[in-house]
Amino acid sequence: MIVIQHQPGRVQVNVYGEFTLGDFKEFEQMVGYTAQFEGPVDLLFDLREMADFTLDVAWEDIAFARAHPNDFNRIAVLTQSQWVTWSAWLTRLFVRADMRVFSDEGEALAWLDMAGEGAAQ
Repeated sequence: MIVIQHQPGRVQVNVYGEFTLGDFKEFEQMVGYTAQFEGPVDLLFDLREMADFTLDVAWEDIAFARAHPNDFNRIAVLTQSQWVTWSAWLTRLFVRADMRVFSDEGEALAWLDMAGEGAAQ
């Protein structure tokens, strides 16, 4: 299950339990809509409560990243999992965003907020 929150210039996704293809499609729709009307956005992807993901999600993640290389400014991934960290670095090969992996939500938000302040100046 996912919960998506949108604010101007940012999309936040929290994953709980198993991350399914249906969840990923919901994420794709939100990001596609937001990028179309707002331009590139920051993304906070919180995977700390993710129990598992299906193989089709992993494949869709790569396909989505390749199809949307310019839709993101910064991507902050929150996780405690080394496997998720490695997956994030693989995705990084296909997007032109600044991507960082964090274990602390406050640090991730501060990094994203700093980007927003720099863009406003």
